[in-house]
Amino acid sequence: MTIAPGCSGEPCLQSASGRILWLNPRRMFQPFTLYVGLRYVRARTHKFFVSFITWVSLVSVCVGVAALIVILSVMNGFEGELRDRLLALSAHARIIAVETGSPTLDWDAALRRARAAPGVEGAAPYAEIQALALRSPEMVPVQLRGIDPALEPQVTAAASAIVEGSLASLVAGSDRAVLGSVVARLLNVGVGDRVTLLIPSAGAGGLPQPRLREFEVTGIFEVGLQDHDGVLAMANIADVQALTAADPRARGIRLRFRDALQAPTLARSLAALLPRGFVTRDWTQDHANYFRAIRIEKTMMSLILMLIVAVAAFNIVAMLVMVVTDKRTDIAILRTFGASPRDVMRIFVTQGLVIGWVGVGLGVLFGVLLALHVGDVVPRLERVLGFRIMNPDVYYITRIPSELHWPNVAWIGAIALVLTALATVYPALRASRVAPAEALRYE
Repeated sequence: MTIAPGCSGEPCLQSASGRILWLNPRRMFQPFTLYVGLRYVRARTHKFFVSFITWVSLVSVCVGVAALIVILSVMNGFEGELRDRLLALSAHARIIAVETGSPTLDWDAALRRARAAPGVEGAAPYAEIQALALRSPEMVPVQLRGIDPALEPQVTAAASAIVEGSLASLVAGSDRAVLGSVVARLLNVGVGDRVTLLIPSAGAGGLPQPRLREFEVTGIFEVGLQDHDGVLAMANIADVQALTAADPRARGIRLRFRDALQAPTLARSLAALLPRGFVTRDWTQDHANYFRAIRIEKTMMSLILMLIVAVAAFNIVAMLVMVVTDKRTDIAILRTFGASPRDVMRIFVTQGLVIGWVGVGLGVLFGVLLALHVGDVVPRLERVLGFRIMNPDVYYITRIPSELHWPNVAWIGAIALVLTALATVYPALRASRVAPAEALRYE
């Protein structure tokens, strides 16, 4: 780029192709620094390597942002799937007696107040004890839960989880039970068979006196989660209470709220309305380990994938440094015509921001589209590759779930924009410090 003759007294430059670049802002559609910065986004045709690095930087930012959005959406989907399966047979919250106990606990009053509390859709009493299921030669530890078959659909999806038999068969005094599919398979029993349950208890002197009770299997349920299918057995609440020795810690009331995610807040509000001697416990406390592990995995995955964007930002730094080196003569000429160091800095910041922010925008677009259509893309990918990603012989979940959270998209885009903006600072500062005399010495 050289000083062009015949510019009518106005500052202008002439490129190698003969095109005149006017430096008078009134002769341009854009501000001076924006105009020059946008022209520098495209490298000269004979500077292939610089152009290649420019495209690599843009594509790297795009891929990093898209991958982060898609993977977090898939992890959100698995978290939602796990939550739904956990809550299929678990209540959103429970009302239990304080461990110290009280001989005058009013369970009926607690049930009435729970049903009248805001946000509560259903409430049902339950009883629960640990037992050992026996059927020679197998023994399986189980959690024996006593339910009211008429009220249970208000708090869980137990009725829809039955794959054999019926929940209505759990009549009081009949000693009937519904087993999880894994428990039934381990004991090799089906509907109509009988199993013996050994219930630990203590005698008057505190010595262990286990009790045996035989139950008829009248149903089998399956929700696709080991914590239910492999450990749970359900019977009528009256039959289970007869085995609890009136222990108040074995009783409780299970609740269902309109919004499961509001369970911690609603449970705390309900606790203040209950009679003395009762406390509440929500599902986030009962299953805290699961979701704490998921949060840690999501955090670590986000940090790892954000490194892709960081590497792309370093590519932008390298690309801009090479452009600054290539444009030293142009920078000197701009400075000669009165451009300030700040103007030069803005030119290269503009160039870097265009590359980085276009990459971020394309990454957000592709990431959102892919996250919303994972259910369609994965089956086609499986057909092309010839194998199942989620093999039904191994996993309960046979599809890749995806749940796009717009706040995640917002913070991913914001962090990527900040990283790419920071990548322009050093090259722009370096460009602003180019000395015109030194750069033009050998021109």
